[in-house]
Amino acid sequence: LRNSWWTFFVHKQPNIVSLDGAIISHPRVWEASGHVESFSDVMVEDTMTHKRYRADHLLEEAGVHADGMTPEEIDAQIQEHDLKSPDGNILSKARTFKLLVEVSVGTLENEKEIAYLRGETCQPMFYNFKLVKDTMRLKLPFGIAQIGKAFRNEIKVGPFIFRTREFEQMELEMFCKPEDVDEWFGKLKDMSRAWLSTLKVTDDKLRFRDQDFKERAHYNKVATDLEYEFPFGWKEFQGIHNRGDWDLRRHQEYSGEDFTYTDPVTGETCLPHVAEYSIGLNRLMLVLVCDAYHQDDQRTWLALSPSIAPYKAAVFPLLRNKPELVEKAQQIYNALVSEGMHVDWDDRGNIGKRYLAQDEIGTPFCLTVDFQTLEDSTLTIRDRDTTEQTRIAESEISSYIKDRIKIF
Repeated sequence: LRNSWWTFFVHKQPNIVSLDGAIISHPRVWEASGHVESFSDVMVEDTMTHKRYRADHLLEEAGVHADGMTPEEIDAQIQEHDLKSPDGNILSKARTFKLLVEVSVGTLENEKEIAYLRGETCQPMFYNFKLVKDTMRLKLPFGIAQIGKAFRNEIKVGPFIFRTREFEQMELEMFCKPEDVDEWFGKLKDMSRAWLSTLKVTDDKLRFRDQDFKERAHYNKVATDLEYEFPFGWKEFQGIHNRGDWDLRRHQEYSGEDFTYTDPVTGETCLPHVAEYSIGLNRLMLVLVCDAYHQDDQRTWLALSPSIAPYKAAVFPLLRNKPELVEKAQQIYNALVSEGMHVDWDDRGNIGKRYLAQDEIGTPFCLTVDFQTLEDSTLTIRDRDTTEQTRIAESEISSYIKDRIKIF
């Protein structure tokens, strides 16, 4: 997934560069970004068990849209709906809960200073804006991309890997002139859907939803979520944001560095605006597993796009106790591996169980070497999704698989 995203959004774009920013940051970075002041959720506590919950999530389960509500507004809604904890107990008053994760840095125990693990990967792309622009000799519009870990002190994690305290983000910040930011906002929306279509995500289970004023983060002028219909409801896994000049303006103010851009042709100056594309890798993985998972009376299979399947093919000898079949199958396996293809080898159990095992991990094609292979250099190739089997010449195996991977 990382490679697919990087190829689509960085390698195939003429004006995108990469950055690997710091994970541990000085508090001033997060003061400048506004996170120290504004990056928080509203929490309530079970007064008997002392379990803590995201207040907006409890209200959403009761049918109340609570994004952006203040603690006072949440208290009123809890009272109005006579809401109890999942264990049936009285809830505490709502209060804010800081999401930034603090760490201590320093060599001496009594001289340690507070720093923060980054709550989002994008901040290094903002405070390094001038350095990247000058060293890479970039002109507006241009983008900075990064894939990396972020950390949030979540009140409650789950379900499964949807919300975790340590997670991975893939983000692209497009810096442009103020009058062009709306156009780039639209382009990023289109690009994100185009990339997801290459991953075979079911289109009917995707929808864009614009955030209202109360929902939007403090830095966003406009924000659109891309949601997927998970088994537990419609949830966001990607965001497209118009961040305006908030980030560059704030880091300029706090650092004293001038982030003004001067057009090399016209001489006009501006503080660039930012259109952002942010997607959670963990959540995307959950989207793909939920979307690709299929089951019937006979088998379970993961219908992943061949382009992101862990193995593109698996090679089997029909019988493991026949040296001539094993030798031929190993020759074919080694030939595919030497071409850089990710291929699995399996000679355990009967052939039917081997097919089912590969179906479960999403392998698109299974190649079986049998006695006819020894006679005419053809072998059986089985399609994961249809289970149809055809015979193909040994010399055509590589091109057959590569051509079908390119389709997606």
